[in-house]
Amino acid sequence: MPSSVRTTTLPSGEAIPVLGQGTWKMGEDSRRRAEEVNALKLGFDLGVTLIDTAEMYASGGAEAVVAEAIAGHRAEVFLVSKVLPSNASRAGVQRACENSLRRLRTDHIDLYLLHWPGSVPLAETVEAFEALKKAGKIRHWGVSNFDTDEMEELVGLPTGDGVQTNQVLYNLSRRGLEFDLAPWSRERGIPLMAYSPVEQGALARNARLDTVAARHNATAAQIALAWVMHQEGVIAIPKASSQEHVRQNFAALDIELTSEDIADLDRAFPPPTRKRGLEMI
Repeated sequence: MPSSVRTTTLPSGEAIPVLGQGTWKMGEDSRRRAEEVNALKLGFDLGVTLIDTAEMYASGGAEAVVAEAIAGHRAEVFLVSKVLPSNASRAGVQRACENSLRRLRTDHIDLYLLHWPGSVPLAETVEAFEALKKAGKIRHWGVSNFDTDEMEELVGLPTGDGVQTNQVLYNLSRRGLEFDLAPWSRERGIPLMAYSPVEQGALARNARLDTVAARHNATAAQIALAWVMHQEGVIAIPKASSQEHVRQNFAALDIELTSEDIADLDRAFPPPTRKRGLEMI
């Protein structure tokens, strides 16, 4: 992995990049497949070796795009996928994982997440994850869209302390989790994985970022992404379906935000002063 790609550490001790590649909405249009595959390939050629996907994305279509992109390079990629809550029973997790492995054309997933809390008892899902680990189908497991009280319940389970990450909506315009979930996670060494770090492109068009962007000869989107990666124990997983977008995201790694930048961004996007419910999109 190039030295320019910073890392953070999972509770297991494994280091992973603070910049990954998201695939939400990939695989939905066959006319864009080659472009999407080439974007992912360029990303991991640059050293952005973490790729995030899910069985839900394009009903498995995104996993198929990932499979094509990583063909011949599986050992170099840290692969993340997710199981739907409707498949989170003991038998359902097993089936869903096998289906994802088939679509991804691999024999294991590096990090397997419960996509959001559902009706299946959490203890049952965790037991299913642990069984997949023992079988060598997954290396680690985690969750997504869990608020602080749900994380408390999780880590209180017999093997709940095996959780490696919580993937959540987090960006400059969605800072509510900084009030309690982020500090709770930092104290326990559980990284947050931030999806939609540029708010699905909305922050790229936000004039409140222009002053800071001008200081760094960067775009507003790059500043928004750099801010997420500036946070301790946070991994950003923006989607980039073109090679030029991948290059722009990668360049955000070189942006070193100053105390003046952070102060300006805090004024433009104030941090929370009270507990808010965890946001999802």
